[in-house]
Amino acid sequence: MENAELIIRCATQGDLPRLLDLYQHLLAGDERADDASAAEAFGQFLRYAGSAIFLGEVDGILVASCVLVVVPNLTRGARPYGLIENVVTHKGYRQRGHGRRILDAATAAARRAGCYKLMLLTGSKEAGTLEFYLRAGFEQSKTGFQKRLIPVLS
Repeated sequence: MENAELIIRCATQGDLPRLLDLYQHLLAGDERADDASAAEAFGQFLRYAGSAIFLGEVDGILVASCVLVVVPNLTRGARPYGLIENVVTHKGYRQRGHGRRILDAATAAARRAGCYKLMLLTGSKEAGTLEFYLRAGFEQSKTGFQKRLIPVLS
């Protein structure tokens, strides 16, 4: 349904199978976690105060998600910072504003957690992806580096 309402909420343990299915729209061919490993990782994740996995559903279908990790910090008056990761929208539901609304929910949560900044990295060089993040209020203002500990999927 084109005009169905997007319901945004935080993930629970019971959402893991559908969330892992949605992640196939993020990186096709990515190694899927088994149920026990996913449950363990989710439990560890919940121990980061203020952190959440945001889900967007349309008519009961999981169509978008992003992860917010709130990281304790000793600078900036001991205010934490937020990291956004695993931003994904189901291929059949893109270009409808769902990804933007999920990022807005994560941004609001980061503010409530007292974060002084919110960061995300993307490996994409696609102009549309970069423009999406700019339209969502992020600026391309830092230089990012990474050290890959597993090979990059192509």
